[in-house]
Amino acid sequence: MSSNLRQTPLTCSGHTRPVVQLAFSGIVDSGYYVISACKDGKPMLRQGDTGDWIGTFEGHKGAVWGVALNPDATRAASGAADFSAKVWDALSGDEIHSFQHNHIVKSVDFNVVDPHLLATGSNEKLIRIYDLNKPEADPVVFTGHTASLKHAVFFREGSCLVSCADDKTLRVWDRSSGQEIQKLEFSAIPSSLEVSPDGTIITTTHGNYVSFWKADTLEKVKEVKVPTQVNSASLSPEKSMFVCGGEDLKVYKFDYSSGNEIESFKGHFGPVHCIRFSPDGELYASGSEDGTLRLWQTTVGKTYGLWKCVDGVPAILPDPVAPPQAT
Repeated sequence: MSSNLRQTPLTCSGHTRPVVQLAFSGIVDSGYYVISACKDGKPMLRQGDTGDWIGTFEGHKGAVWGVALNPDATRAASGAADFSAKVWDALSGDEIHSFQHNHIVKSVDFNVVDPHLLATGSNEKLIRIYDLNKPEADPVVFTGHTASLKHAVFFREGSCLVSCADDKTLRVWDRSSGQEIQKLEFSAIPSSLEVSPDGTIITTTHGNYVSFWKADTLEKVKEVKVPTQVNSASLSPEKSMFVCGGEDLKVYKFDYSSGNEIESFKGHFGPVHCIRFSPDGELYASGSEDGTLRLWQTTVGKTYGLWKCVDGVPAILPDPVAPPQAT
């Protein structure tokens, strides 16, 4: 099923290699922001509703696999193939902390309740929690996964973490005790993990499936089969729809209640590696093997951000501000 209106995504260029992860900030006085992780080793910060480039964080010496923004967009974090996780001043672009690991860092996440806490997940099969107020202190370490971590995020108001890994499991950890308290097993490696903004639903992808789980009990709410191997999915803030993307280069939108496909769009020139809804739900962003980040309207034909629409038709659609080219 397709919309009668043409979806015109905003294409954010500047990266030189595949975009593998992205994350939004919360909504602040100046709007909201999005950060992208790329194999070029240079995460970029952009205005969330327009895609306009703000700055590039430079300092990693390998591909960046994971990124995060704290809720008020004052701090950014990144994890990379140079075996480090870095914390940045998102206003100045300066590096604040660098935490050395013993293998590739795939995931970083700030605790929303205690934003001085940073979780990392790495190919060491470990989750670490760093206290940014005591950066010299040893991190708290969680052990139990038997293969490389893909994602590790805080949830349950920061009291727990949920993680997924190449061992085909999703695990829940009690932050105070460090103990694993729940576990799910998948038939294929879970490729993405998202906790809904209200903390009630966990969204995962594996194989051709997008699955939704109750965050408190890990009871499966529903599972939807997608026409491609799906790499990432995101549930809208109000839980009316979800979007996903994968190997066939398309971005799909589904009705959450019925599981029916609403529409799909092809805009990328490579597999879609990551997709996320904006905090206000007005757009969703996708990152691809083609090296671009694209912004898509949730409601096609609505005036929002750079989309200036008359009777549902874009009238003015300027390109987002691009980063300066290296000389």
